[in-house]
Amino acid sequence: MSFKMVLLPSVSHALADRVREAVPGADVVACADLDQAAMAIVDADAAFGTLPPELLARATRLRWLQAPMAGPPAGWYYPELVAHPVVVTNMREIFNDHLGAHILAFVLAFARGLHVYLPQQTRGEWRPGAELVHLPEATALLVGVGGIGAETARLLAAFGIRVLGVDPRRTEAPEGMAELHRPEALDSLLPHADFVILTAPETPETQRLLDRERLRRMKPSAYLINISRGALVVLDDLVAALETGEIAGAALDVYEVEPLPADHPLWTMPGVLLTPHVGGEGPYLDERRAEVLLDNCRRFAAGEPLRNVVDKHHWF
Repeated sequence: MSFKMVLLPSVSHALADRVREAVPGADVVACADLDQAAMAIVDADAAFGTLPPELLARATRLRWLQAPMAGPPAGWYYPELVAHPVVVTNMREIFNDHLGAHILAFVLAFARGLHVYLPQQTRGEWRPGAELVHLPEATALLVGVGGIGAETARLLAAFGIRVLGVDPRRTEAPEGMAELHRPEALDSLLPHADFVILTAPETPETQRLLDRERLRRMKPSAYLINISRGALVVLDDLVAALETGEIAGAALDVYEVEPLPADHPLWTMPGVLLTPHVGGEGPYLDERRAEVLLDNCRRFAAGEPLRNVVDKHHWF
């Protein structure tokens, strides 16, 4: 089955020829701006990119929208899109290895005291004695056990860490995970974890998930790691928890506000490791995105189930 696909202005148009090669007969329109997209979307069967409400309102035949991200930010799934019959797919699974490695780097840094020694290095101080975490006696709690969480569980288990997880969809624990629970168990599991690691997408249910109340449930010796979405952690509450010693430290790659303001207290707080939303970076991402898109184009043309279909009400 031939179809018309619109490549919206927010995505690489270098994929147009590859879509045509993957699905001979496909009509692919690469739009340079929103005005061109507004004309092309009227009779399009599919689109790739970010589709604002004014373009969705003009679409008369749209049946499939490929998101360019694994977890689009708040506002991407606006009410009109959620109510529309269009099927949305995303780019999940392409960042698993990169984000798993980033999480492991944070865990090892805390376990070996690098969060203490790196600031000392900049001051030329020789002060051994940082508190260490013996990993074979440690417990990690993964909040969200999709592809990234599953890969992280495998890596952590290789160091002897006992891995627990909570997830609303997965029914069987992946390799390396000792226990898998429903999200309702989060509050009861937090006090048992030496590392609380957020690998869940931003959804209406996960926004502000880690607030002051939940941070107080963590061990005073525990570390929080967030590589998923900044909206999951209330930064003011995190700062307060660190200042009062309610938790030992935090490592963040994502933030409620990005870039993190230069005068934010987290930049200079002891026990804090910060990276500028780079956890997913690494080789092969462009090819992985293309592979997901082209695979779904072939499936769409053949009338087969699409890959990475999203529950629009829950944004993932």
